[in-house]
Amino acid sequence: MSVSSVSDAGSARGVVPAARRPGARAVDVREPLCPSRVVLEHVTSRWGVLVLAALLERSYRFSELRREVGGVSEKMLSQTLRTLERDGFVDRDAKPVIPPRVDYTLTAMGREAAEQVWGLARWSERQLDAVDAARRTYDASGRGSGG
Repeated sequence: MSVSSVSDAGSARGVVPAARRPGARAVDVREPLCPSRVVLEHVTSRWGVLVLAALLERSYRFSELRREVGGVSEKMLSQTLRTLERDGFVDRDAKPVIPPRVDYTLTAMGREAAEQVWGLARWSERQLDAVDAARRTYDASGRGSGG
């Protein structure tokens, strides 16, 4: 199925049907070439989730954000912020002062995305005991030994 068209069968699978106007496209994240996969990758990446979650609290300067996220290199934080800014999730506000001051904050769309991924992150925290138990059961069954 192409990304730009969808059949009635596609609609039944939960595909968002294209608007009935020229140039509109249908999206289905399950399709290999769906452009929404890239967006999903950006907001659910290791650093994307943590940056979005931190910015839910307040605006941060780069060095503050790096400390808040913890464990992220300058290069990865810079790359993540650029990606999220390009996608419209983060606003970069460079103030013309000396020394330079740059603040990062969520856009309205970024806040919506951050709330979604933060909910998933918190859910995963609550499920740690259940996941550990499932892993122990799986490992004890011998199924994880490459067979």
